[in-house]
Amino acid sequence: MKKYNWGILGCGKIAKKFASDLKLLSNANLYATASRSLQKAQDFATTFGFEKAYGGYEEMLKDTELDVVYIATPHTFHAEHSLLSINHGKAVLCEKAFAINEKEVIQMITASNDHKIFLMEAFWTRFIPSFQKVLEIIKTNELGDLKIIQSDFMFFAPFNTESRLYNLDLGGGSLLDIGIYPVFTALMALGVPDEIAAKAKLSKTGSDEYLEMVFSYTNGAKAYLKSGFTCDSFNETIFHFENGVIKISRELNAPITIKKNKEVNELIVDDGVGFGYQFEANHVMDCLDKGLTESPILPHTFSLQLMQILDKVRSKIGVVYPNHD
Repeated sequence: MKKYNWGILGCGKIAKKFASDLKLLSNANLYATASRSLQKAQDFATTFGFEKAYGGYEEMLKDTELDVVYIATPHTFHAEHSLLSINHGKAVLCEKAFAINEKEVIQMITASNDHKIFLMEAFWTRFIPSFQKVLEIIKTNELGDLKIIQSDFMFFAPFNTESRLYNLDLGGGSLLDIGIYPVFTALMALGVPDEIAAKAKLSKTGSDEYLEMVFSYTNGAKAYLKSGFTCDSFNETIFHFENGVIKISRELNAPITIKKNKEVNELIVDDGVGFGYQFEANHVMDCLDKGLTESPILPHTFSLQLMQILDKVRSKIGVVYPNHD
C-alpha cells in the first residue's frame, strides 16, 4: 500500500478536524502544514504531528516530497490555492464550496485536465456510510418515487462584521457555508432543478443570514431548503416518497428513520470515529492509487452543477462577492 504525504494549506478550524481524521488512515502520512504565519503552521504541525511547517503556501508546494494537498482556506481563496497547487503538480482536495462562482470552478477543472492532476471537492457528506446507505435506498425505488425533500442547516451566530460568516470578502453568508449542504442533498437525490426560487434576509454587510430555497422539477418533485445564522435547528433532511419516508440527521452515527407501509424503523449505520473526513481522504488516495484525475463518486461535473445552482440562488437574492462577480 502506497503511503501518501499530505499537506494542509490553511490551518483554521476545519483543517484541525481534517488533520485529526487523517491520523486514522494508515496510508496517510501527516507531512506538512502551511500558513501565512510560520508560528501558526508550526503550532498546528506540533499539535497534530506533521513533519514540516511552512510560513508560506508556495514554499510548501515546492516541496518535492509532498503528494496531495487539502485546501482549507476561506471560500474566496479556493480557486487561487487550487490552481497554485495544481501548477506545482500536487493532487488537490479542496474544501467546499469548491470556489466562489462557476467561472472559477471551470478554471480549476481546466487546470486539472490540462496538467492531468487529481482534483476533487471536499464534500465529506458524500462519502460517509450513513448517507451512502440513504442514496442506496433511494436508488432501489423500494419506497416508490421521491416526491419531496425538506432539508435545512441552521445555527445561531450573532452578527459580527469581523466574522468570516458575515464577511463577503471571504465568501460570507449562509449559502456557501451551510446552505450548500441542503443544495447538495437535493442535487444528489433529484438532480439539477428545472426552476429555482429563493428569498433571503440579508445582514448589514450584504451577506445572507437567512435563506429559503425551493427547487422544482418537471416530474413534479420539489425540494424545500433552508439555511441561516439567525436561529438553531434540528438540521435534518426528510425524503418523502410515494410509499414511505426517510429522515436523517446531520449528526454522525445518528439513526436513519424509515417509514414504510405505516411501519417505522430505525437503521443504524456505523459512521466510525472522528468527524467523518477520513472517508473522503481515503477515497482520494484510492483514486490516486488508480491514477485518476477526478473522482468517479464526486466528479468534476457534479461540482460544476452544484456551483451553477449556487450562482443562480445568489443572483435571485442579490448577494455579490467583491472582486469575484
